Amino acid sequence: MAEVNKVTSLEVARLAGVSQSAVSRVYTPGASASKMTIEKVRKAAAELGYRPNVLARAMVSGRSKIIGLVVAYFENQFYPDVLEKFSKALQAEGYHVLIFMASQTAGNIDKVVDEILDFQVDGIIAASVALSSELSERCRKAGVPMVLFNRSQDDPLMSAVTSANIEGGRKVAKFLLAGGHQKIGYIAGWEGASTQRDREAGFREVLNAAGTDLHSREVGDFSLQLARKVTLSMFDEDPPDAVFVANDHMAIAVMDTLRFELGLNVPDDVSVIGYDDVPTAAWKAYDLTTIRQPANRMVAETVEILLTKINDAGADPRRVEIDGPLIVRGSARIPEGWK
Repeated sequence: MAEVNKVTSLEVARLAGVSQSAVSRVYTPGASASKMTIEKVRKAAAELGYRPNVLARAMVSGRSKIIGLVVAYFENQFYPDVLEKFSKALQAEGYHVLIFMASQTAGNIDKVVDEILDFQVDGIIAASVALSSELSERCRKAGVPMVLFNRSQDDPLMSAVTSANIEGGRKVAKFLLAGGHQKIGYIAGWEGASTQRDREAGFREVLNAAGTDLHSREVGDFSLQLARKVTLSMFDEDPPDAVFVANDHMAIAVMDTLRFELGLNVPDDVSVIGYDDVPTAAWKAYDLTTIRQPANRMVAETVEILLTKINDAGADPRRVEIDGPLIVRGSARIPEGWK
């Protein structure tokens, strides 16, 4: 196979009749170049098939304009939606997103951090993954700022953006108690997740203050398959009359299991409430009552914190919790007079 020689910026400069530095300015965000120069350079580049070497420019400038986005899984509809929001928000600021996959547990992301740093990313967003303290320190030593999205941890130097998960759990408990439910179950997500712990903590707090406790509890691990399995177990004997499910992804599996495998009516036989308000939750097939995670605001805050840290390494870490509303639909009994 014949070797293909890449077109250089010097060749573009010669054809356009400008200096090589002028070509560089045309392809450098924020650099100044006259309209005429831009037109000449782009015309010559198109004619020669020239594409600028973004990574080479990054080595010179010290900025790759790439953000590493680490995600645990895409099964949950919340994350493809969030990824699109992150991509658009970062592109508007001149950055591009490079996606890395890791499991929810801390060990897996530790294995991919070297690869992330090898790409000379300007910053990292870790979405719903657990980090070790060693990993956080390694990123700090490398001068690469990181923000946790939809997770938090005890490290006071780590910035994090979440919804107000404890308050969300409280809202669900108040709604179910107001609806007269006596036997309230809970299906937890992955128990290592701060979001799971906080949602359950707020939920239990209100139940306990009302003199009651969970009638039943199972762990669905944020998995469709496991959510189905634990639903069958929870409703085998002495079933609850209401279930709070730690996210919509599992809640949808719970509803399908209740209706199509156990022959129960939602909400006449059992109320179901989720968390996230993914697009599917609003479908008439589910009509799921849920806590809405304010994804637009969460993404905007995450991007703002990360870019501030990129531009000012001395900026203080920030912890942001954004309250989300209870979206009342038809999957749970609506208390009389509820507004």
